[in-house]
Amino acid sequence: MPDTFIIHGGRPLRGTVSIRGSKNAAPKMMIASLLTEEPCVLENVPLSMEIDITRELCEIIGSSVILEGTHRLAIRTPYIRTSLVTHLSRKNRIPILAIGPLLHRRGFAEIPVLGGCPIGHRPINFHIEALTKMGVAIERREHSYFAKAERIFGAEITLAYPSVGATENILLTATLARGTTVIRNAAVEPEILNMIEMLRAMGADIAVDVRERILTIQGVRHLHGVTARVIPDRSEVVSFACAALATGGDISITDVDESYLTAFLAKVEEIGAHWESSDGNIRFFGKKPYRATTIQTAPHPGFMTDWQQPFTVVLTQAEGTSILHETVYEDRFGYAKDLKRMGADIEVMDECLGGETCRFHGETFHHSARIKGPTALKGTDIMITDLRAGIAHIIAALAASGESRISGLEHIDRGYEKLEERLREVGADIERKT
Repeated sequence: MPDTFIIHGGRPLRGTVSIRGSKNAAPKMMIASLLTEEPCVLENVPLSMEIDITRELCEIIGSSVILEGTHRLAIRTPYIRTSLVTHLSRKNRIPILAIGPLLHRRGFAEIPVLGGCPIGHRPINFHIEALTKMGVAIERREHSYFAKAERIFGAEITLAYPSVGATENILLTATLARGTTVIRNAAVEPEILNMIEMLRAMGADIAVDVRERILTIQGVRHLHGVTARVIPDRSEVVSFACAALATGGDISITDVDESYLTAFLAKVEEIGAHWESSDGNIRFFGKKPYRATTIQTAPHPGFMTDWQQPFTVVLTQAEGTSILHETVYEDRFGYAKDLKRMGADIEVMDECLGGETCRFHGETFHHSARIKGPTALKGTDIMITDLRAGIAHIIAALAASGESRISGLEHIDRGYEKLEERLREVGADIERKT
């Protein structure tokens, strides 16, 4: 039988929580280590399944990956055992980023077709177009992508959309390319800046203009080893903050950089909830019902797409009608049907609500939601289908009356380290049944 969370909700969560390293940064930094044969050490690495999947990929390639103490990972790839990785026991979207490092060290690479959460069509055309400009030939095979390049050159690349994955892929490929690469309309998420900081410490020449979304990479001949620290996971901060607000609780979160959370903190204030910051710690608390609001997700520094699911649960406890417009992925409201079964009043539609149109305008994608509240939530049985939907289900169960049984925990384990243990520390009645 698969693991299941048994949650008895209706308890305000109170206490202090420490945040793990970023799930969206650490695996990419592991891939960055493949650019050198020298040892690399990553600190503040989350012990999540996403790291396990990336570790499997690196070890197949030829890396030695050793966990040194708590949340410290030593990785070294003195030589490439194979650059043909056609199968992994579990899938995520990380392997596509290994193309650049493998091309630089072997001249060819094969990686499996991508996996990850089913949250919409996530094509790699931006990746392919950019790498092609840099001299890479990519062939789509039945279950893999095969790439080869005799030489990789810098290029002028303008992304049609500030794609995180494409920006990371170009960065990793450009660091050792011949000449200069300029990425315009680049993604500038904190996790990307974290990887850039690591690459610079390895000897890469990268200039960053965050305001204009321009990254300029001057290729270098060699990169060396490094010790780098993974930033705290901002989505995890928001998850615990929303758990506090949805339950009417009071949670303090330690060692947080609030500059990464500006758009979220603004919405916390807008709904009439509260946050206080002191010495790198942030306290979240509030009294229900909250005020309704309108949110549109956007690339950083906008409201992050991974924040809308947990915040939707908070909005079920707001008085009036709230609007949530998802502009990053076209299919991120699959969880709404489960919240409706729990008593939420949510209507999902294909219009661009909130006053602005997005790139999904005129399509049939259900990418906007209207949430009316406040509504009382009640416990139910739920099967998680993706990571961020899963955290919304768990927060809803914590806020609901009665018992909830939540399965599909492999999705949660991909992005959260020992979530149930940390929730129990702030008063949640949650148990994992195997």
